[in-house]
Amino acid sequence: MIKLAYLSLGSNMGERRVSLERALDRLADFGTVAAVSSFYETAPVEFARQPDFLNLAVGLQTERMPRQLLHALLEIERLMGRKRTHANARGPRPLDIDFLLFGSAVIDTPELVIPHPRMHQRRFVLEPLAEIAPDVLHPVLKRTVRELRDALPPGGDWVRRLAE
Repeated sequence: MIKLAYLSLGSNMGERRVSLERALDRLADFGTVAAVSSFYETAPVEFARQPDFLNLAVGLQTERMPRQLLHALLEIERLMGRKRTHANARGPRPLDIDFLLFGSAVIDTPELVIPHPRMHQRRFVLEPLAEIAPDVLHPVLKRTVRELRDALPPGGDWVRRLAE
């Protein structure tokens, strides 16, 4: 059975756009890339002393189960130079893939939490996601991506859509 997964991709090391484009190419090995947002330049969150990120959102149609897809995403990160350490989780990284949504599934295991537990608080996730999936419903909060984005407080972290 094919499901639609939504992902957030980001990079703030090296050739950020090239890294994201390569990641998109690799995602095609695990399904059909059904939607890709524009590129967005974004401020780092939590650990501000690092380069700005380039982010985008992706809709991926896949037959993989959530844990299988998670392992595939982690492998893409690894192949692209990501070393998962505690410091790396907040610091600069060549590629970061956040698994946001998987159809209407709600998953809460030590390995995987879907929907992503902080996606509704992050402008750098919601702006690109609202571009490709504004009416998708958050299965726990019962609000659309657009509603979640519009509910974010003004100010805060900046997000700038880049011209194509």
